[in-house]
Amino acid sequence: MKNKILKGACQASLLTLSLLSSAWATETPTLKEGKWRGEFKVNETRLPFNFEVKGKNLASTTLTLLNGSRRDDFKVTAIGGDSIFVKMNTYDAALVGKIDENGAFRGVYKSLVPNFRGNSLPFVAEHGKTYRFVEPEKNVRPVTNISGKWNVKIISKDPNAANSVAQLEQKGNKLTGVLMTVVGDTRELEGTIQGNEFQLSGFTGPSPVAIRGKINEDLKTISDGEISFGIYITQKFEAVKDKNAELPDPYKLTFLKEGYKKLDFTFPDLTGKSVSLSDNKYKGKVVIVEIIGTWCPNCTDQTRFLAPWYKANKQRGVEAIAIGFEQKDDLEYAKYTLGKLRDFFGIEYDILFGGIADKKVATEKLAALNRMAAFPTTIIIDRKGDVREIYTGYTGEVTGKYFKDYTKKFNKVLDELIAEPNPYESTSSIK
Repeated sequence: MKNKILKGACQASLLTLSLLSSAWATETPTLKEGKWRGEFKVNETRLPFNFEVKGKNLASTTLTLLNGSRRDDFKVTAIGGDSIFVKMNTYDAALVGKIDENGAFRGVYKSLVPNFRGNSLPFVAEHGKTYRFVEPEKNVRPVTNISGKWNVKIISKDPNAANSVAQLEQKGNKLTGVLMTVVGDTRELEGTIQGNEFQLSGFTGPSPVAIRGKINEDLKTISDGEISFGIYITQKFEAVKDKNAELPDPYKLTFLKEGYKKLDFTFPDLTGKSVSLSDNKYKGKVVIVEIIGTWCPNCTDQTRFLAPWYKANKQRGVEAIAIGFEQKDDLEYAKYTLGKLRDFFGIEYDILFGGIADKKVATEKLAALNRMAAFPTTIIIDRKGDVREIYTGYTGEVTGKYFKDYTKKFNKVLDELIAEPNPYESTSSIK
């Protein structure tokens, strides 16, 4: 009798545990509202990032990445019943993880590109922590203020390795800034300076970035510098403070080969229809050709600028075309990634698929160009079909004067070209 009672009790206990386990497994995971501090592990480097969560239920939850004054919002969803999934908007990557027994959010930042061999980055994030690198009470007095422009030399065996320019702003221990390259910029970075060492990081959706270095005794040079582009590459650098530091002229890096005045191409659009620059739709129009990739943060920043500009100016005799070179040479995949870009930014101009994301491939397919030096590249064509200007890369709002100079010249050139007469428009019909 006693054994039967014990057996019955055990069965009841197992049933209770089974029901509880089932309830826990099906409970929708959530992120607590408020500020969080996360850390990626990139090789042996810890790369911190900050974010804020708003929304009391999953249907309305938003995760906002914080980088200095920059804010980027992402939708939080659940997958598999117990995992949290944060898609990086137009980038085919996501934060995927679970809440552990201590309330921490643990997981990986991973590429969602089919068969992509890039590394996943493990991360752990804790709720309620707002500092980035160093807790305020542990700050060490900086040896100097490194605000200003720095000429950054990449240490490489490649003699053609391009230098960069850093713009930094320091207030006490807090450091913000941006690294500008011939490709574009790192977006806003946030970090700290402790004694003679500084660290910066940035995570806005695409692969995270980290920069660190040591200030030498002369207070005008930096040594032991390292730039990590997350799942991609790590570079060593040295730097010299230089208020006159500048990058190569972005209007002279890419140009037409000798004997060419025009650009022509034929690529499929997102329905599979072939589109050519020589189509009647573009005849007599000023045309902006934007060579991009959805994987490229500077490309999406440029799209954020161009999409509303085109919407406001399309009735003036101007057209635009985006040619996307994607991480997979597959039109069906490109329809998905470029379609996401179109929907996210409300793009109203044509979007074409150029092929795999490779500068050599893009150079071969756009044979009139000397080379594709960077994604994005902006090509402006006049009403006669002649190429009038080519701009390599893109400098976002965080670059200050560089962004203002770019937008000012862009508008000036477009205004002038739009004002030119349409050579294909008959004047005999004008009475």
